[in-house]
Amino acid sequence: MRKLFRYMIKEEWRLHSSMFGSLSFALFPFMIGGMAFMGSFLLPFIRRSLPPGNLSLILHSNYLLLGFMVGAFGLLGNEAMNRRFGQASLIAYAARTLPVSDRAIFTIFVLKDLVYYFILWVLPFSLGFLLASPFIGVPLYLPFLLSLTLTISFLSGLSLVFFLSSLYSRTHAGVLAIIGILILGFAGYSMVTGDNPAQFFPPVALFQDFSLPILGVNLIGIGILGAVAIMLFTPENISASRQYRDQILPLSRMLSRFPTPALSAKDLIDLYRSGSAIGQTLFSFLIPLLVIWFFLTLTNDYLPERNVLFLYAMTTGIIASTMYTWLTAFDSFASYACLPVSVKTMIISKIASFTVLQVIPVVFLAIICVLSGQAAFMVPVIVLAISTSYFTLAVTVWLAGLSPNVLVYDVKVMVRYFFLIGMVTAIFSSIAFADPWASLSSVILAVPAWFLIRLGCRKWEMQEQAVY
Repeated sequence: MRKLFRYMIKEEWRLHSSMFGSLSFALFPFMIGGMAFMGSFLLPFIRRSLPPGNLSLILHSNYLLLGFMVGAFGLLGNEAMNRRFGQASLIAYAARTLPVSDRAIFTIFVLKDLVYYFILWVLPFSLGFLLASPFIGVPLYLPFLLSLTLTISFLSGLSLVFFLSSLYSRTHAGVLAIIGILILGFAGYSMVTGDNPAQFFPPVALFQDFSLPILGVNLIGIGILGAVAIMLFTPENISASRQYRDQILPLSRMLSRFPTPALSAKDLIDLYRSGSAIGQTLFSFLIPLLVIWFFLTLTNDYLPERNVLFLYAMTTGIIASTMYTWLTAFDSFASYACLPVSVKTMIISKIASFTVLQVIPVVFLAIICVLSGQAAFMVPVIVLAISTSYFTLAVTVWLAGLSPNVLVYDVKVMVRYFFLIGMVTAIFSSIAFADPWASLSSVILAVPAWFLIRLGCRKWEMQEQAVY
């Protein structure tokens, strides 16, 4: 097993380094570390306006969110174990030819991804903070404690979504029931006690007051969820066979106003029939955003409730933009290479499909506005979220074309992505905080979005599409 783990680590390195160069991939953790190092020098200024407890809460919630976003192994595991990554032949497929069980290989695959994400995201951030601590008067033990609690935050989100996604592969109703019970439980507790359950998030409590019992409870909970998820996982499709009536023609007619109705209809049918539409909506959109809402409302003592809503709208827009990766993740351009379909046509069709999916964030934010008692701001909130979503989509198209899930680890791509999204977020959050209705001006983002999409189509049309 140790040898298999080592081979999978090498495979991950070779796979990514072959995509955009060994140096560019190797520099990614250095970029995260550098951002943490430079950001640490802003702590003295941040502390004057933001309570220290809120700052640690924001950090831990971000790593919890990262765990949520990458933890759906129950959905993605089937792709790895059944060789659905285009031309890539992964070691995980060896269970079909070697005397190694599916569950053993999948366990190693998950452990490999844990180490991979730890090296890329958690460790560099902690080291950057550690290197800066002597210069900003922070005790040296604090970076080590932060490294531990951020890791636990990441693993908490990952193990929970891993468990739910593995259960989802067996029973959709069971997952929906569990999520419904959790939401009702948290909401009921908040209504009865007036407290936000997010303030009891164990890694935050551990960071604020370290104790071995709390650490043990965290690790045991993560271990139980991970072990149950691995036992629940199956690489086979255990659901009953289904038959579908022809949907391409009626759906194409419904989408006839789009530039490429047939391709857009095909994307939506693929999402529906594969189960990804519901699974991705749950694990990559609804669950992360509900958790973010609980954490953001803890800042009501620092930020007015109205400002929290508009900040949440921009966060929703950024996460909604990742729906583009749902459409491109397993749909390689190589499948269309023998057809009279250009890269530009493919990108436009994905944007059209993306437009249909934006109904999800619109309905979600409308519900949030009503439940939070701020329905009066529903229009500017939705406009701000959708404008942010399309601008982020345009940046993604320009930087990554049809391979956003792959090129995200290219340092040059990620630096420009962070800069452009961060700049827009800072500008329009300030405008929304000053005057909620002024956030309607975010529609002006359609201009740079249109320009970036045109630029991206021209850029990727001129480049040969790599096969991953």
